[in-house]
Amino acid sequence: MAFAHDTEAALVAAVELVNSAEEPDTLTEIAQLDEFFDKHVYTGVHAGDAAELAAVRALRTPLRHMLTSDRDTTVRLINETLAMHRALPQLVRHGDVDYHIHAVPAQAPLPVRIAVETAMAMIDLVRSDELSRLSLCADEGCEGLVLDLSRNRSRRYCSTACGNRNAVAAYRARKK
Repeated sequence: MAFAHDTEAALVAAVELVNSAEEPDTLTEIAQLDEFFDKHVYTGVHAGDAAELAAVRALRTPLRHMLTSDRDTTVRLINETLAMHRALPQLVRHGDVDYHIHAVPAQAPLPVRIAVETAMAMIDLVRSDELSRLSLCADEGCEGLVLDLSRNRSRRYCSTACGNRNAVAAYRARKK
């Protein structure tokens, strides 16, 4: 199933944010938050200070819960997030990006925009019964999340590193 560009972008960003909490923590400095902001093409306010970094880091656990829960719990978490931030979905376009949904104003703090955009993207997964697109990494020693947007649903690892580590282990096991 193909999702709208903003849905995929929000899910990719949310999974990266959640996975940044895995060892080694990859979101500890303001410069790393700046890179995250630019990489995922967020618009609106970006304070770029320690308070914003702390608030974005604090999102990792609740977003992990939203992305890994059963369907009914996910729906409850989506609804709570949207209500808490008084989300009002509207179609907007800016720059080179055609119409897509923003549910909070551009002046909303970055952590609010991340939480609401993730919740809005999760709505699409719930409505299309595609929560299975999100899973835990198949590497036994990893708790990273996997977003599988492939047509054949073959993605099993959160990163190339986990995939390579398992491929090497399987190769060595076959050679014994």
